[in-house]
Amino acid sequence: MTNEKPGRTLSGWLGLALHLLSLVLFVWLLVGSITGALWTAPRIVLMSVLLIVGAFIVPFGYFTLQPNEAKALILFGKYKGTIRQDGFHWVNPFKLAVPRSRYTLSLRIRNFEVEKLKVNDKRGNPIEIAAVVVWRISDTAHALFDVDRYEHYVKIQSDAALRHLANCYPYDHGEEEEEVTLRSGIEEVSSVLKRELQERLSKAGVIVEE
Repeated sequence: MTNEKPGRTLSGWLGLALHLLSLVLFVWLLVGSITGALWTAPRIVLMSVLLIVGAFIVPFGYFTLQPNEAKALILFGKYKGTIRQDGFHWVNPFKLAVPRSRYTLSLRIRNFEVEKLKVNDKRGNPIEIAAVVVWRISDTAHALFDVDRYEHYVKIQSDAALRHLANCYPYDHGEEEEEVTLRSGIEEVSSVLKRELQERLSKAGVIVEE
């Protein structure tokens, strides 16, 4: 499994200052070469490097993150870390995978409603059961690289856990009056469901809040 690790970036404002400085230096060299007719090989090479860096490489390294957002950095297919700090950033453009949106994750708390399922309880009686799962991403590397489409994974595993839960408890009291049931033991049943969901969803770097 791939574990999340912190990535490194420069402040976007520092990157912008260096970017503008390279462009200013390029213009200064260009004007000096034209007015002084100093088209020497070293100067031409330096101008070419400044033009390539300032116009074609640096601009693609800028990105912004809102609060509770994270971005995974990928360099030629290799995971290089995750940025969680909100704000304006600059990073080596080759670390920003395409499409960028795929590797930008929301860390906000989300609600997922498991639609009504027709299942059998512990005694084999047909019932309908549903649930609301409150969850969030805790490990971006697990979510991106250890499962295929983590949101779909949350849905499928929630359905499976709810079906399993319904098979473990009777809907209502029968001969055993002290037995925990789906109808009367809501807190205990919810706690059991939360634990099972957490075991299933930890592979996707997800924390079940409720």
